[in-house]
Amino acid sequence: MPYKRYVVELGYGADLHGTDPTKAAKRAVKDAISRSCLCGLFDIVGISDPEEMHVAVKIGCPKPQDIVAEKVLAEIPFGTKELEVVEGGLLTRGVEVPALGNGDNILVAIASLTVSVNIE
Repeated sequence: MPYKRYVVELGYGADLHGTDPTKAAKRAVKDAISRSCLCGLFDIVGISDPEEMHVAVKIGCPKPQDIVAEKVLAEIPFGTKELEVVEGGLLTRGVEVPALGNGDNILVAIASLTVSVNIE
């Protein structure tokens, strides 16, 4: 299918207590979505159903092999979805609070969401 890109949005997410890359990636996707209004796809491009969108998600994070793809993609409310995970993000020292999670590291993930529409 010939897709045309219309939106690229970036987001940031962190797990402050526990170094869970899936939790951080989900937060990064939510962050990107929270700054995106796709009214132009309806008003200018002319799509009538949000399911016509294709959303390509790229996550950069430490421990990319530990990402649970289905949980991250579940944050995207519409359209077809795909996920690519690469090494990136940040792991830095925080503070250990046992009631909130294990360890004193903060794991940061970065998300890029690219929204495309089939032009046929």
